[in-house]
Amino acid sequence: MPELPEVETTRRGIAPHLTGHRITAITVRNRQLRWPISDHLIATLPGEVIHAVERRGKYLLLRCDHGTLLLHLGMSGSLRLVSDTTPAGRHDPVDLQLDSGQRLRLTDPRRFGSLLWCEGDLADHPRLAHLGPEPLGEAFSGDHLYQQAAGRRVAVKNLIMDGHVVVGVGNIYANEALFCAGIDPRRAANRISRARYQRLAEAIRQVLQRAIDAGGTTLRDFVGGDGKPGYFRQQLQVYGRGGEPCERCGSALQVERIGQRSSVYCRRCQH
Repeated sequence: MPELPEVETTRRGIAPHLTGHRITAITVRNRQLRWPISDHLIATLPGEVIHAVERRGKYLLLRCDHGTLLLHLGMSGSLRLVSDTTPAGRHDPVDLQLDSGQRLRLTDPRRFGSLLWCEGDLADHPRLAHLGPEPLGEAFSGDHLYQQAAGRRVAVKNLIMDGHVVVGVGNIYANEALFCAGIDPRRAANRISRARYQRLAEAIRQVLQRAIDAGGTTLRDFVGGDGKPGYFRQQLQVYGRGGEPCERCGSALQVERIGQRSSVYCRRCQH
């Protein structure tokens, strides 16, 4: 699933090609995505000028004259800029035609993505209103994690993957950040000190920033806005390496399901 680094990589790739350009048409080949594409969106979007391409959590936000297009890549979606003559494939449900002659094409094999139109305050939109702080923003800190963990016996890995606590820390990056911080992913959230949460917050920032710099993580489906895969996979220290030697101590990495997600950790280095 595209996570925060993959979405941010996509945003950076498409933003220069969208900002300042007018949407001249929308081609909808299949409107049955996670939520059906509305008639209002189809009627309203043509003619809108894109003034900025932003991100909130895993949503891309195309700021236009009279509203904002919220675009989510779902389980396996990707966005690419293609020429006006590039034929669409069977998994390409939507194109946005631009006045530049290019098209922004959504590829979504599983159709879990979404296109939503918001004309009000984005802070009140039901998909965004209850999201936690951005992990690369000033509102996120070890103190924030420590406060959110108070009285909660849930595993710390589940805590940092909770979008109400902090957005964008998906399974891959939770595994990596906990390894970097030396924290056992199974440990109860309320049994971790403030100092260790400060290390964890910094590890989350560093892991996500390295992933963004590498263009995200391609395990199977993801490609960035330029059609290229992400290369952070080559830097993964624990995720997908269950049974292999720990790069720090050499002991075999353990695999366990936490919150129905595969977790890989080192018993010696994480406690």
